[in-house]
Amino acid sequence: MQKQIAKQAEQSILTNPDFASSHVGISLYDPSTQQYLYNYQGDKFFVPASNTKLFACYAAMKNLGDSLVGLRYVDKGNGTIEAEANGDASFLMADFKTHPVYDFLKKQKRILLTDANWKDNGLGAGWAWDDYNSDYMAERSAMPIYGNLVKFTNTNGLKAMPSYFQKPPGETGGGSFSIRREFGTNSFLIRPSATKFSSTEIPFYTAGNQVLLQLLRDTLQTTVEQVHIKLDRLPDVIKIYSQPTDSLLKIMMHRSDNFFAEQTLLMISNEKLGIMNNRQIIDTLLKTDFANLPQKPKWVDGSGLSRYNLITPQDFVWVLTQMKNEFKWERIQAILPTGGEGTLSSYYKNYAGKIYAKTGSLSNHLALSGYIITKKGKQLIFSVLVNAEMSPAANIRKGVEKFLTGVMDKY
Repeated sequence: MQKQIAKQAEQSILTNPDFASSHVGISLYDPSTQQYLYNYQGDKFFVPASNTKLFACYAAMKNLGDSLVGLRYVDKGNGTIEAEANGDASFLMADFKTHPVYDFLKKQKRILLTDANWKDNGLGAGWAWDDYNSDYMAERSAMPIYGNLVKFTNTNGLKAMPSYFQKPPGETGGGSFSIRREFGTNSFLIRPSATKFSSTEIPFYTAGNQVLLQLLRDTLQTTVEQVHIKLDRLPDVIKIYSQPTDSLLKIMMHRSDNFFAEQTLLMISNEKLGIMNNRQIIDTLLKTDFANLPQKPKWVDGSGLSRYNLITPQDFVWVLTQMKNEFKWERIQAILPTGGEGTLSSYYKNYAGKIYAKTGSLSNHLALSGYIITKKGKQLIFSVLVNAEMSPAANIRKGVEKFLTGVMDKY
């Protein structure tokens, strides 16, 4: 079997001309025997792109409980509360039908919102700065609102949501234009374009919390003030839970949501350390929950946007094995996309229920790690990382698909 799998890997990937320029790592593991069926550079480090979200997902499953803590507060009486934001990514996101934190805050007369637990920056280490206008690179913050995005639409006139940002200056005559934000500000500008404008989402600049305070005032129609007190974890501190944890993790993994992944790490940090700091929580997790990784990775963010991340195929196999050993298979199936779903929507269409995996994609870097179930019912864990490819991404994905479906069909 191992020789046949090696032959399949040679034909589908290693001697495939599309992979000629690439650095490739492949690990295929049988958890029932605790043996690797195939390893090709499985202990070498690769830029994993969004496969990094598997680290964030496993950490969240272990540390965030059944439901997300959306807010902590102390009731000071007369309609006044002292409140601590907990990094909850779901606040006022259209993905969720109910918003318990919003419903609670709407009833308050005066909100004293502390920033004492925020110890990080809006942008992550190694993120490409010139992607700051792209919706996949929304800034991190202590209390995200509307996903920290502004949505501009042009139906019956140009409109912004939240309306706080209003209409950007510039000419919209003819309807062919684009909108950009200037770096380090919330100055949005309309520019002439060759294409018709319909809608776009652009991250807003979060620095200083002044935008958050104004957005909360406009949305809640109440008094919101920033304070710098530490809300100690005492019995009089009350928690408000926002969403079931897995409802956010499912969206995060199905559409590879970078913002949800980043905020997930910050939520874990707030629960374990009492502050939101990406670097400190990663350091803590590597010394605790991830202490037994086969190779110590360079792990710098939750989403995989950073090319500083360096992780091995065997590390991903270890995380997926831990996930399988510690949580019910039905839970994993609900969180990870299968064939024809989410980021796998164009691949493995005849293998729904036979593969559950996370994709990864940066320019010239592709990844796929997860679980496959073979024709004979054997469950295997795999990780395929491809770096520095110069062929079209679709060709690389098809080569990996040919290898994995070959394993599923023959065994």
